Amino acid sequence: MQSTVFTVLALTATILGAPQLHPDRHAVILKYDNNNGGEEGYNFGFETSNGISHLETGQLVNIGTEGESMVVRGQYSYVGLDGVVYTVTYVADENGFHPQGAHIPR
Repeated sequence: MQSTVFTVLALTATILGAPQLHPDRHAVILKYDNNNGGEEGYNFGFETSNGISHLETGQLVNIGTEGESMVVRGQYSYVGLDGVVYTVTYVADENGFHPQGAHIPR
């Protein structure tokens, strides 16, 4: 009897301790666009079956000057563990990366 209880407890501990597979492991890409326009800039975007999406554009500004730089604008969204869709919009330029979102502290 005691060895049976020990065996059941050992099996239970093994099952509970096994790595859990992430629910997003079966996510697939539903949409993907990628356009590289050279000096004119670029844009890309994708959406996945698990609610992740990302859109981004980049444009070279002040071309041919000392202040030449890339300005990137974008947005991404994902579904949090709490079921809420979180969205971040951002600009990245000569002044750094500037994200905004309702869930991001100011």
